[in-house]
Parts: sequence; structure tokens; C-alpha cells
Amino acid sequence: MSRDPGAIPLPAGVPRLTSLEGLYPPEALEAQRGRYRSLEDSLRSRLSGRAGEPAEDAIFFVSAPGRTELCGNHTDHNRGRVLAAAIDLDTVAAVAPRNDKLARVASRGFGEFEVDLSDLAARPAEAGSSAAIIRGVAAGLAERFGAADRLRGFDAVVDSEVLPGSGLSSSAAFEVLAGGILCALSSVEASPAQLAEIGQFAENVYFGKPSGLMDQMASALGSVAAIDFGAPGGFAVELLRFDPADYGLALAIVATGGSHADLTADYAAIPAEMRAVAALLGRGDMAGIAASELAAKAAEIRAACGDRAFLRAWHFAHETERPAALARAIEGGDIGAFLATVKASGDSSAKYLQNLYSPKAPREQGLLAALALTEDFLGGEGACRVHGGGFAGTIQAYIPLARLGAYRSLMESAFGPGSVYPLRIRPFGVVCIDPKKRSDL
Repeated sequence: MSRDPGAIPLPAGVPRLTSLEGLYPPEALEAQRGRYRSLEDSLRSRLSGRAGEPAEDAIFFVSAPGRTELCGNHTDHNRGRVLAAAIDLDTVAAVAPRNDKLARVASRGFGEFEVDLSDLAARPAEAGSSAAIIRGVAAGLAERFGAADRLRGFDAVVDSEVLPGSGLSSSAAFEVLAGGILCALSSVEASPAQLAEIGQFAENVYFGKPSGLMDQMASALGSVAAIDFGAPGGFAVELLRFDPADYGLALAIVATGGSHADLTADYAAIPAEMRAVAALLGRGDMAGIAASELAAKAAEIRAACGDRAFLRAWHFAHETERPAALARAIEGGDIGAFLATVKASGDSSAKYLQNLYSPKAPREQGLLAALALTEDFLGGEGACRVHGGGFAGTIQAYIPLARLGAYRSLMESAFGPGSVYPLRIRPFGVVCIDPKKRSDL
């Protein structure tokens, strides 16, 4: 990918902020200050009566954002390229250190749990739980940095604005948040990119979900991350500056109300079918396979793997090139080329990747309904596409700012109140709010 001379340097460690300014939009600052104060009050209430209550400046905050995929739909799992951005919806924790190895977490809306950090072995009974994430991240830090003896327990109250099941990666935000907390307590100088890898390890090995690395990278790094998963060493990352508002556009997602339940087989089939095509061509995955190679072997692929596998491989061959095109459009300030690439990505997902609805549930096609309404509303302006894994969940749309209110009314009439979520790209990934300089809280 081309490099913008003004590209953002990759952060070497978790940034420490002294203010919430810059972390949230100006109009949201007062509400966020109230949110942080409420988290601290909740934590202090939980700690009342505890021996050795922490000093005023011992409590600190960690914030990790959700993410939105801008381009590269289902390419990361076959070592392709993606473009993803951190967003202004985040997961925040108020944290107080302990003098033992217990991590005690109260998550608003999700209950409480406790993890003994002196035992970092994976527990099958914890699979699928937040406790598994905390234990897995601690194990990853201990193994990578030899930090087992430095791991310190903590009490935390967590609040998340990252919508679960929305494709905004609430799980990745929590994983990166856990890494930020443990680094701050244990004086481990891990980079955000390393925390992303450790978060993926925790999700794969301890939580039990075979996720890629895109979500954790976008949450950890902030801004817009151009990631090449086929690069030597496993991946290469560049950070870019981009704000759709500079071009008079709002970035929004629309939750269509579809459930992700019983879709595991649909999701798993996509990488499996792509790899089946790659295996036929003598490769381990789709990285580096061009559309011309697929065209030359089309009959053989169709006969051996099926038409859908051929079409999904065809999608990959073109889609993995689009993040670089989108990055060039961002660097050149060419919003026309940017929107055209977004539309091409959405068209390819619908026609070739075929992840707009499950063939097991043909009556449930909320994503296509949302795209149809959005395209008609836009009338050639802006752009829209499937967001995230697909089959159910959300679409992504770029709407002229002056028409955002009308768009919200239209979509909420079809998908219910609160189904439209305007997003802003957040310049920060995981951050720690300096406990000694919280003057604006």
C-alpha cells in the first residue's frame, strides 16, 4: 500500500491521556465526563470497607474503541488486505489496583466475575465467557513478556457503548481493554499491536472463537488502519487520517434486527470454501491468487468445489485489492473514488461472496431490505454496503450530513427506534487516562 507522507506513526505503547478532549466529539464531552464519574463512583462504592482502599490518584481509566470495517469484507482470514477504523463508541473501565492476584470485574449489564491471575491455564468451563478473556490476555502477556510475576490483581467496573452483535467488535474492544489494564498495572511496555495479537490469542485459545486479527488491530491502534495480512512477518499496518464529515458525509450503521444465532455454519463456510479453491490451485489460502488464475481454472474449480466456492474466491481476488484503492482515495482526498470503491465492495459481497442472508432462512433478508431502502434514499449520492460478517446484523452507509435526519426517520420506521447509529472515526485506540491528572473529570 502506498504511504502518505503524513501517515500516522504507529504508537509504541498505550497512550496516556490527561483529558477526555480529543477522545470524544466536543458535543459528547459532558455526557462522557458524567459516564466516567459514574464509573468511579460505582467502583468506590464496591470498594467501601475494603482494607487498604485505594488513594484518590490510584484509580485510573482505560478506554478501548469498537471498530468498523471500511473495506475488505471476509479477506483477513485468507491473508488478504483490509481497511478498518476505530469508532467513538467504546468500552471503558474504572480500575483500582489490588495487593493480590485477584481480578474482580463488574460489567454493567453483564454481571460480575472473578479471575485468579496466579492460575493462567485455560479452563474449558470458562470458554465463551469474559473471565476467559481476562485469563487469556494475562496468559498472553505473561508468556510474551515474562510478566507472570508482575501481574497484579485489580477491581474494575466496566461500561460498554459498543453494541453487541452489531459487527462493531465489542469482544475485541474488551480484549484490548483487558490488555491495557494489565499493562498499566504490571509496567509491561507492550505496543497496541502486540496487545491486539494477545487479544486474538485470548479469543482463539481461551474464549474458544477462531477470530482473525482485524478487529483487535483496529481497536488497539485507532484512526484508520490499513492492514496487509499477507505481508512477511504476518501483517503490515499503516495508519491513515480520514473524517467523512470533511466531505459532508455522515458514516452510519443500521441494525436490521437479524439474529446471529445459528449462523456459525454460514460464517465458517466462507473461509473453508475459499481455502478449498486455494488448495485446488496448490496454495494454503487465497493470498496472491489473481482473478486471471481463477478464470483460467474456472471449469476445474466449479466441478471440484462448486459454483459458490468459485464466486467467493472471485470476490476475494478483487476485494483484497480494494483496501489499497480506498487508502489511495483517502490519501488523495478523492471522495468520489472512495465512494465508488465502497459501492464495488458492497456489490461484490452481494453477488459473489453471498453473505447478505442465510440460504437456510430465505424469509429473513433484513440486510438486503436495508440496502434497498438506502440506495433508493441516496439516489446516487453517498454509498452503502454490508457491514462486518453479514448474513444478519448491520449495513454501513455514507449519508449526506444535511439528510441524516431524514435517513434516520426512514430507517427507524422500517427497523425500529434506535436502529441507526452515526459513527465518528476515533483517532485513538486503547488509552489510559492518567490517574494523577484527571482535571476535566
